[in-house]
Amino acid sequence: MKTGVTESREKVPIHFKTTLRCIPHFVIYSDFAEEIEGVQIHDVLANMDSAAKKNPDFDFYHRIVKYGRKGLEQHDFSDEANSAIGKPNNPGWKLDKWKFLPMAQEALQYKPDAKWFIFVEADTYISWPTVLTWLAGFDHTKPQYLGTETQIADVIFAHGGSGFMLSNPALQRASDEYTTREVELNNFTDEHWAGDCVLGKVLSHTGVNLHFTWPILQNSNIGELDEFTTDLYRKPWCFIAVGLHHLSPTDIENLWKFEQKRWRDKNKRILLHGDLFREFISPEISAHPIRPNWNNLASEEQPFAHNFEDCRLICETQKKCVQFSFREGKCFTSLKPRLGHAVPSGDAKSGWITTRIRDMTEKKGLCRKPDFGD
Repeated sequence: MKTGVTESREKVPIHFKTTLRCIPHFVIYSDFAEEIEGVQIHDVLANMDSAAKKNPDFDFYHRIVKYGRKGLEQHDFSDEANSAIGKPNNPGWKLDKWKFLPMAQEALQYKPDAKWFIFVEADTYISWPTVLTWLAGFDHTKPQYLGTETQIADVIFAHGGSGFMLSNPALQRASDEYTTREVELNNFTDEHWAGDCVLGKVLSHTGVNLHFTWPILQNSNIGELDEFTTDLYRKPWCFIAVGLHHLSPTDIENLWKFEQKRWRDKNKRILLHGDLFREFISPEISAHPIRPNWNNLASEEQPFAHNFEDCRLICETQKKCVQFSFREGKCFTSLKPRLGHAVPSGDAKSGWITTRIRDMTEKKGLCRKPDFGD
């Protein structure tokens, strides 16, 4: 697990009670060595070349190494909106790209006999029963690199926050490459802005190409998931659901409890995206089909609506409309249901037509077999 000092105390502890509770071998890497609830968090940058640490990106790092958490300043916690090039004004974010290649080395040294290395962030949820079933279908003795396909310029790589998997031989290649070309690759990292892209470039250079995994591993959170989408090259419904990203500690706990209940109820099918909608998202929607202070991400703007009731009527008169939202004085509708997220008081009000959503779900039905994206 990769984290950072500005988020670790908030985001990491929930994993000790949930996703990491039954995992015998795990290690957490950060930019600051400390203990959290009795678990050692490792400084993954400690053994980096000292010349690389003269880079201005490391000013934040040197401050926290010298002063510890007392050296943190208010602007270090600024929640800058994610742009096309990340969060360039956030000190912790600028430092994050430097963690990926040292993390590859450190992880291999930590458990050199592991068949697989699963890399996640502190706001990532992994379905362990599903991921273990999935990885069993790959040959771990060969170089394997699995992740959600992302591209910057000519580099195709696995998106870090969605979670990605490397077999032992693949990680060995990345580690060896960094050992051999450390100065050159540190210079490349300096010129880049995304550490997951840097790692992908290194793997590609060693002949390890990415196995595309969307929608199995997602860069979306639970509220953003569009399980009915037909706009992309795969339709998620029958695909296995392994990873979600951008989750709060509460989201992670709720998903873990949801999976625990499935096993207690002897519903031991591996988790599919259709299951996730039918058993988790849809009940959430049905429990509160009208929600103030909520944006359900309906996106089709509708004219002639002056208030929430007008917006609801517009959706009800359109046969395929399943959700609506009135925000910033405008009405938005959608033909596909999503849960969405809470917003500040008074900013939005949202609703769903649950009978239509139920009909859509029944029409989709159960999947005859899981799709592993082979």
